Amino acid sequence: PDYMVPAAFVRLAALPLTPNGKLDRQALPAPADDAYARTAYEAPQGAVETALAGIWAELLGVERVGRHDNFFELGGHSLLAVQLMERLRRLSLGVEVRTLFARPVLCDLAASLGSHDEVAVPANLIGEQSTAITPQMLTLIDLTQQEIDRIVATVPGGVANIQDIYGLSPLQDGILFHHLLATKGDPYLLVSQMAFAERGLLERYLGAVQQVVDRHDILRTAFVWEGLSSPAQVVWRKAALGVREVELDEDGGPGSEQLKRRFDPRQYRIDLGRAPLMRVVIAREPGSGRWLLLELLHHLIGDHTTLEIMHAEVRAVLERRAHELAAPQPFRNLVAQARLGGDAKAHEEFFQEQLADIDEPTLPFGLSQVHGDGSGVGEAHRMLPQALNDRLRAQARRLGVSLASLCHLAWGQVVARSSGREQVVFGTVLFGRMHAGAGADRAMGLFINTLPVRLDLDGTGVEESLRLTHARLAELLAHEHASLALAQRCSGVAAPAPLFGALLNYRHNTPAAMAGSRTDDGLSGVEWLGSEERTNYPLTLSVEDFGEALGLTAQVVEPISADRVCGYMQRALEQLAEALERAPDRPVRELDILSPEERTYLLEELNRTDA
Repeated sequence: PDYMVPAAFVRLAALPLTPNGKLDRQALPAPADDAYARTAYEAPQGAVETALAGIWAELLGVERVGRHDNFFELGGHSLLAVQLMERLRRLSLGVEVRTLFARPVLCDLAASLGSHDEVAVPANLIGEQSTAITPQMLTLIDLTQQEIDRIVATVPGGVANIQDIYGLSPLQDGILFHHLLATKGDPYLLVSQMAFAERGLLERYLGAVQQVVDRHDILRTAFVWEGLSSPAQVVWRKAALGVREVELDEDGGPGSEQLKRRFDPRQYRIDLGRAPLMRVVIAREPGSGRWLLLELLHHLIGDHTTLEIMHAEVRAVLERRAHELAAPQPFRNLVAQARLGGDAKAHEEFFQEQLADIDEPTLPFGLSQVHGDGSGVGEAHRMLPQALNDRLRAQARRLGVSLASLCHLAWGQVVARSSGREQVVFGTVLFGRMHAGAGADRAMGLFINTLPVRLDLDGTGVEESLRLTHARLAELLAHEHASLALAQRCSGVAAPAPLFGALLNYRHNTPAAMAGSRTDDGLSGVEWLGSEERTNYPLTLSVEDFGEALGLTAQVVEPISADRVCGYMQRALEQLAEALERAPDRPVRELDILSPEERTYLLEELNRTDA
């Protein structure tokens, strides 16, 4: 039967043995790319299959692609899917992303190409010569003349300094809500710190950041909501980066710690009405000639990918390569897709089908405060053993599913066990660039979105559950710009109770960006000191995919231990890999999330077992 056919064949001179003569599984080499059993090669047929095979070969780094090859078995994942969509778009071969996930075999996908019509983005009717802005000129928001005049009054330079006005994306709406809900601090301020060998280098860096701000609309965007029927984002033509110099105490401890304390987002807020929504604080490091820089960037204008693009562009400017940068993509494209491309009725039908019978919140460890401000949250990070990473990737490829689907199933089991439920719902962070229009793979702004995913951790076999999880996530991608509020209304959980209390963020960390953020070899004298980001959820797990390695980052409100949450996830992944390799029909509910040490701790160390 299919499930007993090996996924890969590796030739060994001899099997590695332990000192007592048994097979040493840990010493078995991980299968290389060419070890995986491919379907018999058959050349692509026709122009579309040939073009698609060429794109796959380039993106996936394989020499030849046959018409029966599977995108995910060749190592495809969601980040590469976005780049694939972009290449197809340039050839006028649009396709819905869920089609790629549902029909990942080359000949099947090729037959579906050209079936998807892009949303036409209405033109921006505000010109450089405009002396007034009227309701008819705004194509992506409905405002009265009185409301427009209110907005104009908030912008330095008035109409002459307004490039565009449009509405918010669904996640921007949610983040603005949490900003207004928090009485002190702001859970959605991203903090990063750098150190510069001398002041001149720091000034060059700030000049490069200003050039990047000048290039991108979203970095010159302010938000206005007072007295408006719906919040608006306003793109300024000119927005100067706010830089504040402070003095640090000579005997107040490490300078970076002093800055972190003084501008801690748990107490510190920035004015969302003043662009850019980035604030820079600089200070001379006590006892040295170095200069420290702390950067606050609001999540309303950027996500993980945006920070990577920004870092790369600043670097290009400093290395005098600014002329090589691609033309910037306006954020209004995403707003148009979210507002005009989404079919609210289709979103509603999908989430009702998924969630209508869920009438109780899924709250791991009983954590119900989902409108937190990020304070009292502990964080832990761990890298998974390389052998486990290799086993998980091998199983995902064998079954033609994404590694993200496998991690969602494992997290679902952690959530099920820690909430005492079999039908679980948790939030998943969607990449948001699948349906974001042309150039979305390199555009700046907040593209991600958080939506609920429902998994049933019951008597279904592990392999079947994994296929169902993959299919469910593929369906969810078609609704990646739906509003979380709409999705929650479709469940049987009565407001104001939350639908879920846990979040999973599967993110691809490109090695180049990570290397660039550790030390800037092209920029000697610049050191990256780290960054911090939080959410309002009491329990968040990020799976860090480094391409050939996997890490876990847990953020959880105390007194629950973030490190122990990482331990539960690692155990769930180990159990899942084991079941897929040896017993694919084993009920998914039987997967264990407790390591032997954790079980001993819970049952014996925490209890008076001497009696």
